[in-house]
Amino acid sequence: MSVAPGLQPESWHLLSLLEQAPGLKALGDTLADLADEGHPVVVGTADLKYSNGLVRFQDRHPDKYLQFGISEQHMVSTAAGLATTGLRPYVATFASFMALLACEQIRTDVAYTRLPVRLIGHHAGITLGFYGTSHHATEDLAITRSIAGLTVVAPADTAALAAVLRASVDLPGPVYFRIGRGRDPEVYPAGTTLQIGKAVEHGRGSDLTLIATGSMVHPALRAAAALNADGYDVGVLDMHTVKPLDEEAVLGAARRSRLLMTVEEHNVLGGLGGAVAELISEHGVPVRLHRHGIRDQYSLIGPPTHLYGHYRLDAPGVEAEAREALHSASH
Repeated sequence: MSVAPGLQPESWHLLSLLEQAPGLKALGDTLADLADEGHPVVVGTADLKYSNGLVRFQDRHPDKYLQFGISEQHMVSTAAGLATTGLRPYVATFASFMALLACEQIRTDVAYTRLPVRLIGHHAGITLGFYGTSHHATEDLAITRSIAGLTVVAPADTAALAAVLRASVDLPGPVYFRIGRGRDPEVYPAGTTLQIGKAVEHGRGSDLTLIATGSMVHPALRAAAALNADGYDVGVLDMHTVKPLDEEAVLGAARRSRLLMTVEEHNVLGGLGGAVAELISEHGVPVRLHRHGIRDQYSLIGPPTHLYGHYRLDAPGVEAEAREALHSASH
């Protein structure tokens, strides 16, 4: 019996895949760069090195790469063990498998012991549209932000992903990275630096502040531009760190805007919208909040672009949702 070889680093199949999804290159290359610089990085994945681009890390550091097969729970527990030796394990699989399937291992083996494991959940939200409910991850923010001691980060694009990976190297405790399928439009230039726990402010607005995370930052920026062109005063916060939430940024926006609208590729329950609602209610800030995302349902199955349109998670949809929320808030 012959076994087909894996994709070669310069094969047109792999180059084509990475060209379509530059975020995959950023994941593998940034981690390899960190290893080159002497950081104690080890990387593992659950039979998905081509889907997440970690084949690029394997090519440069085969001695620091682990292939776990389809064994996500084992991967997370093993990463916890590796972290006890002084290593910085970065392990990756589909977000639905990381946050849901391996939730017990994340909570008990990693977070409870405060180990510096970096958990990468890729193809989050509805990016795996064709694959169906088992592969959709619209609960992962709610799950991970409820786990004590776990930092939760959702970068907006390739440059932001590279930035938060670098920012995480010496961060104490575990981190969950929520990323898409590597096809997010550019928001930031290469070489951007981000501080975990500190939101990025893209303008201030007295009418509305859009608070977006991950894949929804670009649509929010486009929606804000369209609304501002129509005479509204709209600002955007890139809340790339969902936990710990940048309380100062949220409360500042709440005090200067008559309406806040969270935007997330996630169930509106328990994710970014829930975090913002908890904060403003605890501080008694009298501002109206509209949570935009998937409204407590299992998403449909179909092409991701169609799903974004259906759930109003593309730029025109976010704009329409914001206009309706602004109209409602004025009555």
